[in-house]
Amino acid sequence: MPPDRPAGSDAAARTGSFSTGDGFSIRYGIWSAKNDRCRGCVLLLNGRKEFLEKYRETIAELNERGFEVFSIDWRGQGLSTRLVADRLKGHVRSYADYLQDLNQFVEQFVLPAGNRPLIILAHSMGAHIALRFLHQKPDIVDRAVLTSPMTDIRTAPYPRRLAGMLARFALAAGMSETYLPGATGRSALKRSFEGNPLTSDPRRFTVERDAFSANPDLALGGPTFGWLAATLESISLTQGAGFLEAITIPVLMVAAGRDAVVCGASQRRACSRLPNCRFFLLEDARHEVLMECDRIRAAFWKAFDRFAVKGA
Repeated sequence: MPPDRPAGSDAAARTGSFSTGDGFSIRYGIWSAKNDRCRGCVLLLNGRKEFLEKYRETIAELNERGFEVFSIDWRGQGLSTRLVADRLKGHVRSYADYLQDLNQFVEQFVLPAGNRPLIILAHSMGAHIALRFLHQKPDIVDRAVLTSPMTDIRTAPYPRRLAGMLARFALAAGMSETYLPGATGRSALKRSFEGNPLTSDPRRFTVERDAFSANPDLALGGPTFGWLAATLESISLTQGAGFLEAITIPVLMVAAGRDAVVCGASQRRACSRLPNCRFFLLEDARHEVLMECDRIRAAFWKAFDRFAVKGA
């Protein structure tokens, strides 16, 4: 399909969509490096509920470093095809579907560009999908930077085992597309900055809200039982013997010390199993490292540059 309205202000940005084998439309974006000499390319994989527009600032910073940037809206969110009638429900059938879309995007757009090294920069759910991709395609990516990776999720107020049982029961009862208890379609427009678990930066906290105001179709609400079941199944797969050990490329795992969304202890365990992983803790950061305050982001970029640009 022809490109549509760019997701960022950069005139060099190209966005469009491609069709999957199972009939869905996946939105993508490509942003050219600012420098004449391209330093490589970054495959930017965002988290649950996120979309291209949210990462304008990060994309600009990568472009300024000489990287071409490639990104997609995952199926079921952003401006890609939503998977249930209520477009605010966060739903997926299986993480194999995410991998199918990512594989097609890489084969169709990223690899033909030919720029090396190819570096993944992925956040939360996107970082989990990145680990699945790196295991499935071991010879494609050169390095990976994972921020707040979803190596496991917090299921409070329910114990982890009970959450899994509830998800299986719901699927058996035909409730796959039902919101999880307490989850709603409430828009981020109504969220308060005070007490939020995502960022300590009030300005960057409004990025999603401003994007939703400009285009309400970007909004996504809480997850369904189907999403939870698929997530727990995929996490179980990555925690299996030999899975992470097979990923041998250099990985920088960036953890948020004040993360209330994903499990920090599981991140350390995952890093210890990856043969070539460096663990970097940002003690004051909340879950969304790239949406944090300038001081925390500066520490992130210093670590990123040392790892991805200098290769140290």
